[in-house]
Amino acid sequence: MQIEPMCHIRRLVHFVFVAGTTLAASLPVAAQQKIALTPPMGWNSWNFFHCKVTDMNIRQQAQAMATNGMKQAGYVYVNVDDCWEGQRDAQGNIQGNERFSDMKALADYVHRLGLKFGVYSTPGPKTCAGFTGSLGYEQQDAAQYARWGVDFLKYDLCSARNMYKGEEFPGVYKKMADALRATGRPIVFSLSHGDNNRIWSWAAGIGANMWRTGGDIQPRFNDISHRILLQQGLERFAGPGHWNDPDMLEVGNGNLTADSNRLHFGMWCLLAAPLLAGTDLTPVSRETLEILTNPEVIAVDQDSAGIQGRSVWQEGPLSVWVKPLADGSKAVGLVNNGESPNRITAWFRDVRVGDSVEVRDLWARRDLGRFQDSFTAEVPTRGMVLVRIKRVAL
Repeated sequence: MQIEPMCHIRRLVHFVFVAGTTLAASLPVAAQQKIALTPPMGWNSWNFFHCKVTDMNIRQQAQAMATNGMKQAGYVYVNVDDCWEGQRDAQGNIQGNERFSDMKALADYVHRLGLKFGVYSTPGPKTCAGFTGSLGYEQQDAAQYARWGVDFLKYDLCSARNMYKGEEFPGVYKKMADALRATGRPIVFSLSHGDNNRIWSWAAGIGANMWRTGGDIQPRFNDISHRILLQQGLERFAGPGHWNDPDMLEVGNGNLTADSNRLHFGMWCLLAAPLLAGTDLTPVSRETLEILTNPEVIAVDQDSAGIQGRSVWQEGPLSVWVKPLADGSKAVGLVNNGESPNRITAWFRDVRVGDSVEVRDLWARRDLGRFQDSFTAEVPTRGMVLVRIKRVAL
């Protein structure tokens, strides 16, 4: 669902009082879609640390991100996933547990590095790992997040899964969306709901900025290639301020080859997906860092037109994907999910760029020259070739 332009929505300014604290003026619904005008970029704790994450882990990852080139490449969010939550105080305010004794101090540390800070919760009584959820405390938790300086909230279905019927979920999530807006603080609202109830068809309408389109990702090639296919047909639901989310990045995790990591990252960029790294950055291999920070590949993901790419040709494990860019050029991915190298041809009639074009290899960051009618490349096993194709002016 598309949100009406700002000029067509009356701004309702009011002040909210929660637990004796006066918060800033409420953001209008349309303003939520001014957040995340390009897919959010950052890091999340779950894929590597799972439930063993600590305050020190987050500080170390933030420090690494600020100094290893990722911040300069556009990664800004440092997000604590599940397992940070403690109990509520006498006033009902959520607190961190013994591993997160001062959430505001942690947020302040991240902010001093020029980065942004994110947390995790659920609309149910318990998180997926059994920690304190937000059921019945939506406004109070949103107010606490704002006081801490939170910039991103991942909201996971978890224990709410069996509490509501499918048609009730939009209203369940809207409670937190409204509470976040009421704080007046711009907070990215990310839903982790899987593919239940066709979430992509209604999530933007209740104020979400991104929503998961499948279950939890695993650092296995078959899992990554499967969720890429799940994105096909969902492109009309994505755009500036609201994005389909195939889940966090596994680049650098598991036993993925360099070619598979490039396919994984390149396809997330063609799909205009959020780029939330999930590997340990303290150390991180040069190969992984080069993939995560390639400026020309990231530019495809962060293109201002905000168009999600789609497949225009497929034959068995081979496919060609196209993402229109704001300058009129096209990002084109030649994808090989097969078990041996294969030659793949992108026909310009399928890409819709005219008969004569200039081609640039985005991974190698070099021009390949002019081509007529088609472009063919040898694509490695479980890998991709990613190019930008631009029509030659006559």
